[in-house]
Amino acid sequence: MIARMKILLASPYELGRQPFSLAHPAAHLRADGHEVDLCDLTLGPMPWEAIGRYDLIGLSLGMHTATRIVMSLLPTLRARAKAAHIACYGLYGPANAALLKAAGVDSVLGAEFEGELTALAAHLAGRETPIARKVVYHVPDRRGLPPLARYAHVILPDGSRKTVGFVETTRGCKYLCRHCPVVPVYQGHFRAIPQDIVLADAEQQIARGAQHLSFGDPDFLNGPTHALKILAAVHARWPDVTFDATVKISHILRYQDLLPKFRSFGCLFLMSAAESFDDAVLAHLEKGHTGADIDRALQITRAAGIALTPTFVPFTPWTRLADYRTLLARVRDLALINSVTPIQLVIRLLVPERSALLDLPGFRALLRPYSPPELGYPWRNPDPRVDDLQLSAQAWVERAEQKGLSRFEAFAGLWDLTHAALREKAAPLDPAAAGPLSPHLSEPWYCCAEPTAAQLAAQAVGD
Repeated sequence: MIARMKILLASPYELGRQPFSLAHPAAHLRADGHEVDLCDLTLGPMPWEAIGRYDLIGLSLGMHTATRIVMSLLPTLRARAKAAHIACYGLYGPANAALLKAAGVDSVLGAEFEGELTALAAHLAGRETPIARKVVYHVPDRRGLPPLARYAHVILPDGSRKTVGFVETTRGCKYLCRHCPVVPVYQGHFRAIPQDIVLADAEQQIARGAQHLSFGDPDFLNGPTHALKILAAVHARWPDVTFDATVKISHILRYQDLLPKFRSFGCLFLMSAAESFDDAVLAHLEKGHTGADIDRALQITRAAGIALTPTFVPFTPWTRLADYRTLLARVRDLALINSVTPIQLVIRLLVPERSALLDLPGFRALLRPYSPPELGYPWRNPDPRVDDLQLSAQAWVERAEQKGLSRFEAFAGLWDLTHAALREKAAPLDPAAAGPLSPHLSEPWYCCAEPTAAQLAAQAVGD
């Protein structure tokens, strides 16, 4: 039996941030005596030449894009790492277990995977250890990861940049938004990560150059007292470090009195899953807010001196062509053109296995059979013009990004495409009314979206 395992942990994609999903299990495995290498596939390929020396290979499946990339890699990985035990872990693991195992994966672990992964490594090494019922949090061990300067950074309105560190303060979410991948796993529960662990992780990243912290919680205000204690402690020790976080629209309204304190602690912007301005769509998704609430949340954040960066799922089976024009018009009228990442205006609703959307009465009738290559249920809009527009709009946004066009220029292209689809004349857009360019992360993608062809191609063997 092997006493000390040679382990490779790889992350296919984590929103341009240094992966917590590698650093935290690495801390567990190294503490148990194993030799662990870390590989962030967004910044480099699999170590194919050395792949045969690993006893255990762990692949992080924290989001849809990551899972699609892993599925494309598995045939080659299985062929080249014949003796290795391959384990997939994370939020998207259990829902795709059958497909993963058919592709050669030996073990599939869920979102609370650290104890199971450590016990698996011990078992493969000839030791049996009990699996902890709850995750015991360690300070993430980030040794072996690329420097923070290579990851996504914050771009400020004046064009200057800040190096970003990525921390988590909670797991799970107490809300039940139907399209969210967290819901089928956590079922309305969340868990706080101990403050000392969060602060120690922040400290090591700040020591390595982080000037800004991005809190990766599904919702930073699931536990407002916990969040405020951490912010106060961070600000007291590092007053010049700024931060961003993700907060529900309904939480912005509910906890609006906290936002001035957020600003005093260095909050530059908040991301919020607005999803739609259409109240019927919001009700289907059970978002817990209305289109008018988005307007109010914007007023509240602006009054507090914090930029609001809304994200959207504009294309759904319920979207009509005129609805999309209305969404763009609302973005224009609210002076949000320069606050919304263009990719957010072309995202199509994903329906993975076990999605809570599948429990929505009548929803399954809108879907086609499950598609293993897509890891989800395809759907078509009743109006084919909507699907045609989505394809054209996404292609345009990808071209605009490649050309380095501004957010206003990308939006203008979508505006023209939409009116052409409606056979209407597009009203001219005023660049002066596009709103200020808000602070934002340089990584334009988002977790609940299909990977682009470029993302999949980047992981081709030998690249």
